Amino acid sequence: MTSITDAADLTARLIRCPSVTPEEGGALQLLEQMLTNTGFECHRVDRNGVPNLFARWGTKGAKRTFGFNGHTDVVPPGDVASWTHPPFSGHEEDGWIWGRGATDMKSGVAAFASAAIGFANECPADGAIILTITGDEEGPGKDGTKALLDWMGAQGEQMDVCIVGEPSNPDRMGEMIKIGRRGSMTLQIAAKGKQGHAAYPHRAKNPLHALVRLLNELTAEPLDHGTEHFDPSGLQITTVDCGNPASNVIPEKARATVNIRFNDAHTSHTLDRMIRDKAAGIAAETGVEFDITTDVSGESFLTRPGPFVEMVRDIVRDETGLDPVLSTSGGTSDARFVKDHCPVLEFGLVGHFMHQVDERVPAEQVRQLSRIYRRILERYFA
Repeated sequence: MTSITDAADLTARLIRCPSVTPEEGGALQLLEQMLTNTGFECHRVDRNGVPNLFARWGTKGAKRTFGFNGHTDVVPPGDVASWTHPPFSGHEEDGWIWGRGATDMKSGVAAFASAAIGFANECPADGAIILTITGDEEGPGKDGTKALLDWMGAQGEQMDVCIVGEPSNPDRMGEMIKIGRRGSMTLQIAAKGKQGHAAYPHRAKNPLHALVRLLNELTAEPLDHGTEHFDPSGLQITTVDCGNPASNVIPEKARATVNIRFNDAHTSHTLDRMIRDKAAGIAAETGVEFDITTDVSGESFLTRPGPFVEMVRDIVRDETGLDPVLSTSGGTSDARFVKDHCPVLEFGLVGHFMHQVDERVPAEQVRQLSRIYRRILERYFA
């Protein structure tokens, strides 16, 4: 069950492509050439300068189609002088592969590409394997996986289930499978009052008082106490500012930023409406005007435990000896887009070194992940 493409070697080759968002860096070119040469039908699906790759083994519209999703773009390396080995060297030493993207997530892409290539000739006639790989997960994300899914819809391409290969394990391989994620939204709240002398507050309208009152109402009670598969939602005030250098002047304007990570007890719409209603009530009492801008990174979602989840869980347990927790923890990933297309879960490497100086990964861990993906394909199409 050895892949014709070694996942660890492919990881090192991908690291050597300096694909800092939004640069492609040669990573997708490398994958496209490799996949095309082994019989995959490949299409570049670039949008607004963002590089993306679609690859399929088998026929379009196959009865059973298994999908993988991942990204080859990486965050900047920071101070190159702080690295033990150059961040785009793909240096291999003592069983470790070093470089930016070693953990997040060129290794995950290498693992599922290797597994897909190795299994392709065993894929049944009524089956297909689809790989969707973006160069814009670490960036805005608006023209990455979303562009791939839009293109697939227009072309009649469909995944029945999908695994996103993001690092999912906290400390050991096999500890955790992500079956959902909290939603994420950010609100920019601007309050406008009337400037005046601090000694004559009756002649002014203090926007800070109204804004602080609103923020207090938002944080005085928890949004919820958690749900069956999710921890409690969290609302965090990340900035408050009025730009006022004078201690005896009531400012005209004040602003705050609020970030909310919410579970399936809410939607971004219900939370946005709640905050706007509170702001409207305070505005009516104080005369201070509120202007609120909302940016939604993604809604909460859950792939409920069932045959797909249990199949992956059984294989991970058998391969690693650990019973993986089904989790919805962490931030956001491109699974928030895939969930609108098909059932999706996340399983990948241990994420210890992602985004750090001296990012690195054990080569054998990458090979183990590829073996798990290969076994998942074998079981799914059995």
